[in-house]
Amino acid sequence: MRLGGPVQADWRDAQAWVAAHRSAGYSAAYFPGDPKMTEAEERALADAARRAGLVLAEVGAWSNPLSSDSAARREALNKCKRMLARADRVAARCCVNITGSRGAKWDGPDPRDLTDETFDMIVASVRDIIDSVKPVRSFYTLETMPWMYPDSAESYQRLLKAIDRPAAAVHLDPVNLICSPRLFFDTGAVIRDFVARLGPRIRSCHGKDILLRNNLTTHLDEVPPGQGGLDYPCYLGELSRLDPDTPLMLEHMKPEQYPAAAEHVRRVAARVGVTIL
Repeated sequence: MRLGGPVQADWRDAQAWVAAHRSAGYSAAYFPGDPKMTEAEERALADAARRAGLVLAEVGAWSNPLSSDSAARREALNKCKRMLARADRVAARCCVNITGSRGAKWDGPDPRDLTDETFDMIVASVRDIIDSVKPVRSFYTLETMPWMYPDSAESYQRLLKAIDRPAAAVHLDPVNLICSPRLFFDTGAVIRDFVARLGPRIRSCHGKDILLRNNLTTHLDEVPPGQGGLDYPCYLGELSRLDPDTPLMLEHMKPEQYPAAAEHVRRVAARVGVTIL
């Protein structure tokens, strides 16, 4: 497996950008989603990354393709197509987005988001994105989420079957699947089930942790790796069974928290005999 995370370096200086990843001990990288990046700059950065042995994990297309505002929905779909095209040009492992929400907050909960109607809307939007771009070197993936599809391995399988496109693949964020105490108390079972069902189609993964607080009612907080209850020995063990270039990408931390988080992942990997390339 590979390990990566954000770096404090301007992508416009390709050598400095690569050096920042190597200095952090990363072997995978988020490819920038800056809309001002030209195709020539894409090629230069991607070439520099590959010469340095960095796997390009994912290109983010963060937007709301299900927005109730027609203009916002149209722009979101266009962004997803642009970012999938970029991912394909640079041969990133995937382009990733959430499915989106029909509510006021693009990544927030809405009672309509887990309905059959919304399921069908997701299928249509993903087909539109993939069919418009026709990627041959990358894939479009949906990040798992606690309150919108795909919210489980089973719902991910249903979506992939309904979308019915080879370029639709899988993104795993197990923390986002842990939405109840019952799941929190056995995160390993959640991870094992997900990998058993979808492992060969997983293109990239996110690395963070989750903590169940002891105040009522239920409070689950996202925290850096090592500060919560996610079964990291299980997580890394399952990832090690996949394509060796499968990236685990750290996210959602303050810059000063990343070194300790990366070191925690490396310690756990060493303890359970998992090799990080």
